[in-house]
Amino acid sequence: MLLLVLSASIADAGTLRGVVRTQGAKAAPTSMNAYPGRASSMAGMHMPAHGLASDAVVWLEHVPASADSAFATVQRPRPKLAQKDQCFAPRVVVIAAGGSVDFPNMDPIYHNVFSVSPTKRFDLGKYPRGQSRAVQFTKPGLVNVYCDIHSDMAAFILVVPSHVFTQPDAEGDFEITDLPGGHYTMHVWHPDLTEVVREVEVPADGARDVEIRL
Repeated sequence: MLLLVLSASIADAGTLRGVVRTQGAKAAPTSMNAYPGRASSMAGMHMPAHGLASDAVVWLEHVPASADSAFATVQRPRPKLAQKDQCFAPRVVVIAAGGSVDFPNMDPIYHNVFSVSPTKRFDLGKYPRGQSRAVQFTKPGLVNVYCDIHSDMAAFILVVPSHVFTQPDAEGDFEITDLPGGHYTMHVWHPDLTEVVREVEVPADGARDVEIRL
């Protein structure tokens, strides 16, 4: 189970925990993008499965400003969207607006990472294994990421306005602790499935359990 926990607990705090259920993993489509790639597949490349519960993102809005600021201080590893085995890994990255993502190339071939999404347009150019680039994302929204050399590579960066977010584990379990009791709007987003938005009440002491089916 993935946990989002503050280093210092908030007084009178509750927990939101639950499970995200999907219909299970499915093989990726044979053609993911409309533009033609210019390079043949490398040995070991694979197409990531679709429909995984772990590709979901759970985030909250209507979080009190003081609590959101406290969550902003949580020490998270800086997100990475690596190019590995001619795929992006992980397939989904979530980040709060204002944060940055690293794009290391771990393959023995060149990649060219870019996006034409209105949320953030960028082109990192072509670079080899061992090099990395970074991009800051200042505006909330969805960013579709591709490789200009390999048309079968695609990933998603979801930039959210709140610092209160997490992703389920492989079984779909998630938990967010140290939430001030109160009313929240919970978003459960998935790149392959319809987003679910639900109003939830979190107790000041104790846990609220939810089940989301996508």
